[in-house]
Amino acid sequence: MKPFSHAKNSVNTHGGVVEDYMRIHDFIDSSKAVVPDMRHRAMLHSAWGIYIVEQIFGTWITNSDGKKVQVRDIAEEHVLDDLGFIPTMQDYLECMELKPWMGGAKRKTRFIPID
Repeated sequence: MKPFSHAKNSVNTHGGVVEDYMRIHDFIDSSKAVVPDMRHRAMLHSAWGIYIVEQIFGTWITNSDGKKVQVRDIAEEHVLDDLGFIPTMQDYLECMELKPWMGGAKRKTRFIPID
């Protein structure tokens, strides 16, 4: 679902106008810019991603109708619309293959001769 459709759903649920919600929905789907397939959802379509959205946009927004709406509710509804449930990061990570580079840099020791 595209951000505009999510924003229309937010209007139906919370009132206001589409523009009240577009920045939040655009942000949640912004990972499409670097991963243009469904894997982009691993970045923000999770309980952790919802937490990040709330940290960035604050706890509440006030829509055009003057109604205070919890940002967490908007983000949760976005993820539920896309996935049908709210996954944890563990749900995503347990599907990820561990690669040697994920363990960090391997330092080579250098022999420095003493004169």
